Amino acid sequence: MLDFVELWVYLTTGPLFGLTSTVIVYVLAQAIYSQLNHAPWANPVLWSVLFIASILLLTGIQYPVYFAGAQFIHVLLGPAVVALAWPLWQRRAALKNAWRELLFAALAGGAAAIASAFILGKLLGLPMTVLLSMVPKSVTAPVAMGVAQQIGGIPALAAVFAVLTGLIGAISAKYIFDFFGIKTDPLGWSQRGFALGTAAHGIGAARALQVNADAGAYAALALAVQVLLASILIPIGVQILR
Repeated sequence: MLDFVELWVYLTTGPLFGLTSTVIVYVLAQAIYSQLNHAPWANPVLWSVLFIASILLLTGIQYPVYFAGAQFIHVLLGPAVVALAWPLWQRRAALKNAWRELLFAALAGGAAAIASAFILGKLLGLPMTVLLSMVPKSVTAPVAMGVAQQIGGIPALAAVFAVLTGLIGAISAKYIFDFFGIKTDPLGWSQRGFALGTAAHGIGAARALQVNADAGAYAALALAVQVLLASILIPIGVQILR
């Protein structure tokens, strides 16, 4: 028993713990997700986060120790996002014909995401720093952190809000789309994907890509457009209001 404890202490203090645990947990969560026919509530990102967080809490492992190994996967986030450009390139003709409608939808969706977060936070009486951290919630976490820091929010809190927004969007989107009668034909898939990418950034785009190729392509487009618009317009808007 003493040997096992010593081995556990050795493993949990090294970078391999974060890397190995993340890969194993996500592979298992993805396998279960596939077995359940990609049920929204079985989202592998959600259950991986919950399981790893539980391990850290139960064992007392500090997050920096865990991230020392997990950062090797974190580095792959950039190339993964860039890879989303390929399905967009395959549909470049359709995007060229509908760029005005897509731009308007992106502006409307982004404005709705910002306004809903700010108004809800205001009604709850949240401090201004928290409100400003909620504003970029529908932008992918690294960009949300940068925007929050620029406008006076808390970057770490902005990342939490962004991840929660992505998870909620990925889990609830199917039921919302079905409720409003959005079809699953080629046009309907593009509408679902663009809406999901607008509201739930990278996590939503990953969910859309798993369900349908067209939905994934338009979700990736919406994600990219929101990153561009939010990084430019949110700081300008906050500065004007001030």
